Amino acid sequence: MAIAEEELKIATTPLTLTAGAAEMVKDLISQQDRDDLALRVYVAGGGCSGLQYGMALDENIEADDQVFETSGVKVVVDSQSLRYISGSVVDYVDTGMGGGFKVENPNATGGCGCGSSFSTEDGAQSSGGGCGSGCGCK
Repeated sequence: MAIAEEELKIATTPLTLTAGAAEMVKDLISQQDRDDLALRVYVAGGGCSGLQYGMALDENIEADDQVFETSGVKVVVDSQSLRYISGSVVDYVDTGMGGGFKVENPNATGGCGCGSSFSTEDGAQSSGGGCGSGCGCK
């Protein structure tokens, strides 16, 4: 039985974008009027749960970066961040109060109520301080 191309792409892509997230990223890149930009997704220390997601349009590719395409968008993730977000799905959610990117991360064992920070089973957690937004940690 042959594997469908879409299934193969999902299986070999460490991070996926929903159609809505991909369209938003494409729009952002188009607004910059540059075709050399990729979506960089990364994890940094901080937030009330210990780690927080970050995204930026980036033209630089570093030696330890994983570069792949998902939903027509070039995505770059550094190897350190990849260990925390591999298998994640990035979506764009538009609510009555505004829109933003949301990460569904199968590696997260706890997180901030607003979804901006998370912790993992391997002990990556906050050194304290809280997020200060009042969203509440899980």
